[in-house]
Amino acid sequence: MPTSKEPKFYDTPLPHTIPAHLPLPGKSPDWPFLTIGKWKIEVNNYAESWREQLAIWRTEHKIRMGYSDAEYRHPKLQWAQKNIVHTQMMVEDRYFYDPHTRRYTVDRYLDDLEQRYGGIDSVLVWYIYPNIGIDNRNQTQLAHDMPGGLEGLTGAVRDFQRRGVKVFLPTMPWDNGTHDQGQSDWDAVTALALAVGADGVNGDTYNGVPGAFRAAADAAGMKLVFQPEGSLTSDEMLQWNHQTWGKASTEIIPAVSKVKWLESRHMVNLENRWCRDRTDDFQYMFFNAIGYTSWENVWGIWNGFTARDGETLRRLATILRTFHRQAVSPDWQPYAMALQQNVFASMFPAGGVTLWTVVNRNEYEVGGEQLTVDHAPGRRYYDLWSGVPIEPLVEGQGLETTATFAFTIETRGYGALLGVDAGAACDGLDEVLATMRDFAARPLQSFSGAWTPLPQQLVDSGATAPRAEAPAGMVAIPGGVFNFEVTGIEVEGYTWAGMDFQYPWESTARRAHRHRMSIAPFHIDRYPVTNAEFKRFLDASGYWPEDDHNFLRDWIDGAPRAGWDNKPVTWVGLEDARAYAAWAGKRLPREWEWQYAAQGLDGRIYPWGNTWKAEAAPAVFTGRELPPPADVDAHPAGASPFGVMDLVGNVWQWTDEYVDEHTRAACLRGGSFYEPQTSHWYFPQARRLDQHGKYLLMAPCKDRSALLGFRCVMDAA
Repeated sequence: MPTSKEPKFYDTPLPHTIPAHLPLPGKSPDWPFLTIGKWKIEVNNYAESWREQLAIWRTEHKIRMGYSDAEYRHPKLQWAQKNIVHTQMMVEDRYFYDPHTRRYTVDRYLDDLEQRYGGIDSVLVWYIYPNIGIDNRNQTQLAHDMPGGLEGLTGAVRDFQRRGVKVFLPTMPWDNGTHDQGQSDWDAVTALALAVGADGVNGDTYNGVPGAFRAAADAAGMKLVFQPEGSLTSDEMLQWNHQTWGKASTEIIPAVSKVKWLESRHMVNLENRWCRDRTDDFQYMFFNAIGYTSWENVWGIWNGFTARDGETLRRLATILRTFHRQAVSPDWQPYAMALQQNVFASMFPAGGVTLWTVVNRNEYEVGGEQLTVDHAPGRRYYDLWSGVPIEPLVEGQGLETTATFAFTIETRGYGALLGVDAGAACDGLDEVLATMRDFAARPLQSFSGAWTPLPQQLVDSGATAPRAEAPAGMVAIPGGVFNFEVTGIEVEGYTWAGMDFQYPWESTARRAHRHRMSIAPFHIDRYPVTNAEFKRFLDASGYWPEDDHNFLRDWIDGAPRAGWDNKPVTWVGLEDARAYAAWAGKRLPREWEWQYAAQGLDGRIYPWGNTWKAEAAPAVFTGRELPPPADVDAHPAGASPFGVMDLVGNVWQWTDEYVDEHTRAACLRGGSFYEPQTSHWYFPQARRLDQHGKYLLMAPCKDRSALLGFRCVMDAA
């Protein structure tokens, strides 16, 4: 039976246990993770020997890889060593951009994070996934489609930097199915980072950003920090990857980060995007004195911090930011002498100041003597977590003198001890003690740990003047009792509360929906709105959007291309579609109206029946350069039971919009003919009538798409 006091050393949770007969650390340099004694070894009995073996392994490992720490010593890259709280920010977050004023609102975004958990040190500005793949715009083009283009993005980057926040841009090695950008990823992303003044690059799906990125940045005269999503598959990459994302251990004994042990100045930011109780993450973070990825808006699904987790991160980050020099010390010692069962500590000495971080893994409060440390004459001690001086029990003499400290640690809580040697400088000590003393006035357990999803609201599409007869070009849809059943086809999110949409009759957003409802009669356009019809609208109304980037991008000199009159109009945003509908005395369809008009009452999977028919929709296209959509009347075999046409497989169609505090998203129906290859991360198709897509909204310039059009409805008398 394994003991609960067993130290271990790895970057990701162990997939299995290691039999005792396998080599100890230091004798197996290629072992993917290292541990000592899975069976009967006590931490305090073996930690010193374990650290000695791992120090030998570290030295040998660096020699074998020809390790150089030149990049960690470079002045322009050392900010990464203090990058404690990092976040991935969706550009669609409503705290980041206001489409009504057409302004980036970086201060509002940062003020919210400071209020809830003490703020961030760096941000990954995420403008690509999950919308990429709705058409063939590649990852670089999507950066240009941000509000204001690269100039607007540059302004947002500078707003972050003005607040002391470093900025990362993403790169995605899997984006090889959209428009060919004509250059390598490393050259493209370096040019983009140079253009907007970014500080670093995050390598999505990379287990180590390749050295070609460092070479390209150096050639451009930029010192970028590289941060792969995964742990390094090659330790050699540690030399130019200054940061990584990491995964926490959930076992009782907090693991030791392998990459931090190899290079103490390397910053690991733990990432656990779907976690709702982050205690395991935070305790692993504090034990290793590493950073955190405070990701809450996950692909438009809000997984917000609980009040307790927010307050915990505020306190941990305050300590690690203040004592970042100690946190990156090469002399750190995991598994310092902790005296209580399932309480663990690490020691971080530098410049005559020593920080001990302590975590209580128990589900109960632990009081009494907690730590015993080597004592130095004249050293002053502080209970840093409580913000007050502390007097230890000093025993022994000479080099054998020890100091033992008694204090209380909350349930699954934290402690921090500070030792300041005689004559050592400790800048900011009084300020941090006062701050921590104020924090300690309220225990962490008094903050709520309850997680709740954000409520969503359906945006009202209004009503039209009722018409008894269907106008020309529209089909009369009789009322009926309809079993509305649909599922969101999204790449991530499982079946968690808070994902997809919250219909008016539902208590929370969810992925799968079923509702028997009575639908009033209405009229619907037989075909999607065509280029010719939209041109008549422009000529008659004089409409032109304020945000006109990408508006009617396929047109030439203000008119559809030759032969395109009868194709569905695309490159129109939700706002543009609503403007057309209002001009025509119509509105956009509710999603259930669209589905009812396409499906009828028999629950069929496609407008024409339950099996796919090639002649009923355009052929699927898998290339990189998009052909135009088909004419709206090119596939009469695709008619619905009511005679509505071109519903599936040509271009996506706008229906409803949903909003919550942080996200706007549109419900798209019908799918398109485009299936970009090389990755399953592209915007997924939803051609079945029991499926829809969720399309995140930011601004018309970015929301418009080559494969997104619309049709209208009108209320019946």
